[in-house]
Amino acid sequence: MQNALVLIVEDEMEIAEILQAYLSKEGFRTISAGDGSIGLAHFQRVKPDLVILDVKLPGADGFEILNWIRQRGDTPVIMITALGEDLDKLHALRLGADDYVVKPFNPLEVVARAKAVLRRTMGQTQEPVLRVGTLVVDPSAYQAYLSLPDGTVMLQLTRTEFRLLEHMARSPRRAFERSELVDACLPEGDALDRTVDSHMSNLRRKLAAAGAPELLTGVRGIGYRLGLGNG
Repeated sequence: MQNALVLIVEDEMEIAEILQAYLSKEGFRTISAGDGSIGLAHFQRVKPDLVILDVKLPGADGFEILNWIRQRGDTPVIMITALGEDLDKLHALRLGADDYVVKPFNPLEVVARAKAVLRRTMGQTQEPVLRVGTLVVDPSAYQAYLSLPDGTVMLQLTRTEFRLLEHMARSPRRAFERSELVDACLPEGDALDRTVDSHMSNLRRKLAAAGAPELLTGVRGIGYRLGLGNG
């Protein structure tokens, strides 16, 4: 999945640019088209690993493009539909779409769906579970919990809290600067150092309530650390 090429066919430039930014941050290569006919030309030229395809497009609409792709192969396609257009969703699935998202959407959700579709279609196994002391983070299941002697305690986290926890769990005991956590985990418009502090405060409270008050700590003048410094 690493370095997979994603073709984004979306006529709203702002949406296309946001998707490109978030996908690039996760290691994907991207190419975009704002017109259905140009999107088809790109598809034939670059042979992408995944297509993110809007339904309503100038040139050729998303259903035409999806049908054309399905007649020639099984490249995974995620359709973008308008809010409340249930017939569009059904039609997309009947034509062979692998998944769909509804506008307005969170770009982090689109990235998560892209990863899930590529795991299925490229035959990849699930991402390994991350363990830091009693904390267990399962990126594939989007779950985090504490494994304690007397049982398992699930953590009820927001999307951003989970991303922060997952990111830090990949490098336990490392001190993360606030700016790095902003770049890696926070959506645009939410990217302020003090916002990180707010999310971290909530995370520390939830970990403490679940039975791990010392797991997430502040590092003076730097940021935060997940996991005890000596273990």
